[in-house]
Amino acid sequence: MSRLRIFAADAPETVLEESHDHAGIARLLKPIKVDFEQWQATAPVKAGDSPETIMDAYRADIDRLVDANGFRSVDVVSIAPDNPNRAEMRAKFLEEHYHKEDEVRFFVAGSGLFTLHVDDKVYEILCEQGDLIAVPDGTTHWFDMGEAPEFVAIRFFTEPDGWIGYFTGSDIAQKFPRYEKH
Repeated sequence: MSRLRIFAADAPETVLEESHDHAGIARLLKPIKVDFEQWQATAPVKAGDSPETIMDAYRADIDRLVDANGFRSVDVVSIAPDNPNRAEMRAKFLEEHYHKEDEVRFFVAGSGLFTLHVDDKVYEILCEQGDLIAVPDGTTHWFDMGEAPEFVAIRFFTEPDGWIGYFTGSDIAQKFPRYEKH
């Protein structure tokens, strides 16, 4: 079940607000300009399907986002629990960073934890199958896929070279909960 928890940036032990309702999550993220949507496939898809099959099942939503935002690259990433590079891949995203373009991810399968640091608040968003999150450029955040990552995601990029993170050097990400599968 998707979830949003909001904390004060200086109090990781206290949840200020929590929502498991998709509309509620979207409403609570709107003031910080984060989009949160639910998508439905037009055809059955599963982990292991080709990127083309996966993207075809979500073509209308993909085309809508590309047209509205000018994305120049869309791809599919699939991470399995037995990936020999999983520890290095996880570590790459665990520190607070930002991008100079929106970070837009749609979870076809599996889940991951986006944690955003905006002003004096921390927004922890558990994204699961069917969730799309769009984090605006310049928003500091980190992402945790867990010790045994398992997800398939569609990624959207404005720049052709894709993901470039600018790390803040802050230790805030170490103070907040990590992703744990339920």
